[in-house]
Amino acid sequence: MRTATYFFIFLNLSLALFEEPAVYPLPFLATSVLEVLCLLVFLGRLTHFAKVTLHNVFWKDTKNICIMVAILLSLTDMAVYGVLKLYDVRSIRWSRIVRPIFLINFAESRQIRRAFRSIRNTLPEITYVFLLFMFSLLMFSLMALKLFGERDLQTAEGLPYFRNYLETVFDLYVLVTTANSPDVMMPAFDFSSWYALFFIAFVIVNTYIFMSLFLAVVYNNYKKHLKVMLGGVCD
Repeated sequence: MRTATYFFIFLNLSLALFEEPAVYPLPFLATSVLEVLCLLVFLGRLTHFAKVTLHNVFWKDTKNICIMVAILLSLTDMAVYGVLKLYDVRSIRWSRIVRPIFLINFAESRQIRRAFRSIRNTLPEITYVFLLFMFSLLMFSLMALKLFGERDLQTAEGLPYFRNYLETVFDLYVLVTTANSPDVMMPAFDFSSWYALFFIAFVIVNTYIFMSLFLAVVYNNYKKHLKVMLGGVCD
């Protein structure tokens, strides 16, 4: 049962590769038949679990309620999408976002639920570090706007360089990952090589200090919550 459940969960999640817009598109009828098959298996697994569980215990378990709601939403979305497709009305399969619910809430996925709960419990504790990082990013963006915005600089594509605050925030946010380095710096560097100091300071503070601190806080808190959960009784 566990192997079969994992197989159909994997098949259900893999359907996103074949549904429009898809990497390898298949006809809607083919993907809908496969999805209905997966949902029937999930419903059968839930029914089997209900027959070997006390009635009150089954209906008080939020995992079972989540699975039933996910099945209902998936079937409703599939029916609505099929009807709209018959009338050539463009729509999207919004129920895709509920498919991971099956991976998390079945009884066989105890380890995944533990990891998910650890992530959920870790989020509030990393909020302070994230807010400090965002404050630093916003301040550096404001400095960049004042330094470069009034000098009529242009990017290599001929676009305005650091003249819009939100675009500046986004460009520097990408720079934290070093994905646009050193391209984002070159217009300012060509104007004056001293402006490279601004970007060096930004990378040191945000990439090397804040990202390392962020990673350390996430790792330590996740490990702490996972250790607590493994030491207790988890369903």
